[in-house]
Amino acid sequence: MRYPAFLPAGGKIGFVAPSFGCAAEPYKSAFLNAQKKWKEDGYEIQTGPNCYAECGIGISNTPAACGKELQDFYCTQENDCLISCGGGELMCEILDYADFEKIKAAAPKWYMGYSDNTNMTFLLTTLCDVASVYGPCASAFGMEPQHPALEDAMNLLTGKNLELHGYDKWEKESFKSEENPLAPYHVTEPSAIRKFPDGKMDFSGRLLGGCMDCLVNFLGTGYDKVREFTERYREDGIIWFLEACDLNVMGIRRAMWQMEHAGWFSHCKGFLIGRPVCHGQEMMGLDQYQAVYEVVRKYNVPVLMDLDIGHMPPMMPLICGSYAHVHADGNEYSVKMELK
Repeated sequence: MRYPAFLPAGGKIGFVAPSFGCAAEPYKSAFLNAQKKWKEDGYEIQTGPNCYAECGIGISNTPAACGKELQDFYCTQENDCLISCGGGELMCEILDYADFEKIKAAAPKWYMGYSDNTNMTFLLTTLCDVASVYGPCASAFGMEPQHPALEDAMNLLTGKNLELHGYDKWEKESFKSEENPLAPYHVTEPSAIRKFPDGKMDFSGRLLGGCMDCLVNFLGTGYDKVREFTERYREDGIIWFLEACDLNVMGIRRAMWQMEHAGWFSHCKGFLIGRPVCHGQEMMGLDQYQAVYEVVRKYNVPVLMDLDIGHMPPMMPLICGSYAHVHADGNEYSVKMELK
């Protein structure tokens, strides 16, 4: 696994929009305020040509334009790391316009984003053996005041702290809107993790995962090199971190079935499951917990659920590709990542 250099003091942060950009509110004002904050902290800013574009379908621009921006900004030495402007819907369509052989040959660089950005964070790791950060997108850094999760993300990018702990509350209903673009996370719900089996847990392995909505799109395509990746790191074993956006509990169950039958879960050491957007939903007797656990229980590995990963803020940034040590006791959990 190759690890990029950490963002240095006074370094240059590049921004790209391979999915949605920050053209509309509340994202534009939040992104501008985030840039102001970064500049006040001494960083330089480099924005890609699509950051304020909104002429694409499900993404900021045409697939060709988004693919070119992503490749060019990753391969250039003019910035030190990349943060995506936002998530979206059809980032998968840009992949044919980004040369992953050129990306693999370039000096490794941190790329951070989540949701639709799974199309980059996951493939950087599985195709290029380069670690990435599954973490917040650019506009989130514009909130006032910032949640500690945003500080955790910057501490990860700068190498100041690679051991993270779950947060005490989460956001069920956002107050962010066009009229209130800088609203902070509205955290009102006490965090309550679920463990299968219940009890104290300690396990280690290499982190791999992202948004299930995006991951299942790779199955059966030329971008699916997951079995080769898991074989390459079989001695470490894989800790899968997974979360869902648009999938209901039946969709989550189908996604887990697909990944399991594609052989993705070989050599797994455990599962870290984020709160799904359909949190609390039940359909025909199936809830969010059994949607996952009934598929993976055969592996007899720890399964932690309702974690701070993904679409239900706050989100714990994770280094995809890193070697992680997970500890859980009661309602507390931590992820300590090693770059090895």
